[in-house]
Amino acid sequence: MAAKTSTTKISEDKIIAFYMDSVLEQESVPHSIYKFCKQHKIKEEEFYAFFGSFDALRKAIWNTFFSNTIALLQQNEEYGSFSNQDKMLTFFFTFFELLTLNRSYVLFTLEGDQKMLEKLSELKGLRKHVKAFASELVEAANADKTLRVTKRSPAIFSEGAWVQFLFLLKFWMNDSSSGFERTDLAIEKSVTTIFNVFDKTPLESLIDFGKFLYKENFA
Repeated sequence: MAAKTSTTKISEDKIIAFYMDSVLEQESVPHSIYKFCKQHKIKEEEFYAFFGSFDALRKAIWNTFFSNTIALLQQNEEYGSFSNQDKMLTFFFTFFELLTLNRSYVLFTLEGDQKMLEKLSELKGLRKHVKAFASELVEAANADKTLRVTKRSPAIFSEGAWVQFLFLLKFWMNDSSSGFERTDLAIEKSVTTIFNVFDKTPLESLIDFGKFLYKENFA
């Protein structure tokens, strides 16, 4: 028998909120879409109008973190005049601020009993978005360069940005500093490093970043 529907209009964001709350309150993922819908008084067809499975829903949560980050960046009237490096910095700062607001869910989903490949599969959509964002920054920089030899590879830079994100995500998950100030410092140093690498002046920055990583992991 179908569950009674709520008078509240169902949306993608509402289903995501229901799912995240359910995971944290039950300390486990829902076992079936039927039970999940019944619990939250929505029809199964309403769920399937937005998501074909829980796996698709979990990927959508990460995509929503990204889209909300971009929306916040676009609300900043000064963002368009930022340098590419400052745009990347602002992106990471904003993204991890949103993650912090949802830290309990992120830690639950990434620190669970899933195998690492299964965890990373949830980030496939986010990976495409982060790489596209980084590629746009490089392409914008290349447009101002007349010599081909001075232009940077969007593919290489975007892959580096994704690896950088994974490092920062792991760092943030393990960060116990007040206000996650160590994560802020890691963001600043890692963004400076990756841009200096592409500007062919990496040595000082890499040494500085290496010292920071050594101190944070072994001090």
